[in-house]
Amino acid sequence: MHDMTGGHDVKTGTMVVLPDGEAIARHMARWLTEQALAKKGGPFVLALSGGSTPRRLYQILASDEYRDRFPWANTQFFFGDERFVPASDPASNYHMVETEMLAHVPVPPGNVHPMPTSGDPAQAAAKYQAELEKVYGGKVLEPGRPLFDVVMLGLGDNGHTASLFPRQPVLEERKLWVSTCVPDDAPHTRLTLTYPAIHSSRHVVFMLAGAGKREAFARVRAGDPAEPASHITTEGDLTWLMDTAAAGQ
Repeated sequence: MHDMTGGHDVKTGTMVVLPDGEAIARHMARWLTEQALAKKGGPFVLALSGGSTPRRLYQILASDEYRDRFPWANTQFFFGDERFVPASDPASNYHMVETEMLAHVPVPPGNVHPMPTSGDPAQAAAKYQAELEKVYGGKVLEPGRPLFDVVMLGLGDNGHTASLFPRQPVLEERKLWVSTCVPDDAPHTRLTLTYPAIHSSRHVVFMLAGAGKREAFARVRAGDPAEPASHITTEGDLTWLMDTAAAGQ
């Protein structure tokens, strides 16, 4: 994965095809650690995703190989989306990341930013945006000064990514960085980063494993406007980190 200028979208992003989900997780652990160690002049700001391939990544980062190398103290951990359930709920992305990684590594508690999931969802979204603004040092996203170093994304069968679900008003959001989404084809109210927040990034990395992802990937890679993930852009570079089954190879 390399830096490019001019920004990228799902059609121009680089494809990195590896044998399987394990290889994806190991590749990502190595690359993410390199990126984090290379970050100077401020914290390394990361938006995490849920899902089975990232779960393996989190286990690897918490293993002996990485636990003492990764710069936990200089990394700010945010979430790309979250189901509006208690932090102890198995459906919670935070719960998974906490259980698989955060509980086992020397990360300062103040560096971890779970999405709030109680009270009014719109107020919770505003509260999370305020936390991002604090780390960013401003309320307006400036081109050339990305909010995130890396945004990790997955892809659902229905073309959703983060909690940007088909047919929902959040897809039209152009100002807020964090918004709510109530999918009509999946359980739970969600909080999610918006397109403009994801765009303000140095790297967007989609991690896809398994033949079940093949059709959705083919549609998004072709830029099918009906798929929410087709509208993901970044001012930096976009990488598809995939296994052969998802890539249809």
